[in-house]
Amino acid sequence: MNKPVQHFNDLFAQLGLPCDDAGIRAFLAAHSPLAAGVGLPEAPFWTPAQKAFLRESVAQDAEWAVLVDQLSAALRGPEGTK
Repeated sequence: MNKPVQHFNDLFAQLGLPCDDAGIRAFLAAHSPLAAGVGLPEAPFWTPAQKAFLRESVAQDAEWAVLVDQLSAALRGPEGTK
């Protein structure tokens, strides 16, 4: 059985954030760069529910985990991914 393919826009929708391309760009611009020492779920701009979703997605290696990693990298920019 094939797993459904999730997209970056879907992750933003799951987090309850604007999920159109302009909304995603605005979110990334507003919250970047995220310091290298800060785990994505510990960033100060998440709600408790968003933090829990991000933690669970990675801990359970859920279908969202790859997109959560991509979000983390996007928020850190090129310097934070080294």
